[in-house]
Amino acid sequence: MSNKICHFELTTQDMAAAKEFYGSLFDWKLESMSMDDEAYIMINTGEEPSGGMMAAPSAEVPSAWVNYVQVEDVEASAARAAELGGQIIVAKTPIPEMGYFAVISDPTGAVIGVWEPAKE
Repeated sequence: MSNKICHFELTTQDMAAAKEFYGSLFDWKLESMSMDDEAYIMINTGEEPSGGMMAAPSAEVPSAWVNYVQVEDVEASAARAAELGGQIIVAKTPIPEMGYFAVISDPTGAVIGVWEPAKE
């Protein structure tokens, strides 16, 4: 596996402003994934979705972009990051019928996500 960046995601304190800004700046198609227009917005930059936007879960979480790298095993990758001096910020978390993700930081504090697609 090449461990490619497979998804990017914006966590934002102002979903309406982010949708307006990025929808106007780029030729991205923004599509809600639920009945609530601000629950999760898929970002389609071409043929299929490649990113997403979501509201920050609390006021303490800053607006920021996170890239996700595809891995064979999210749990093992997060554990290896910790062994190398990083931190596990969000432990292995399921996305039903899609796969698993975790969020880690490197020893300098930079954040990146890891993604394991569901096995078929």
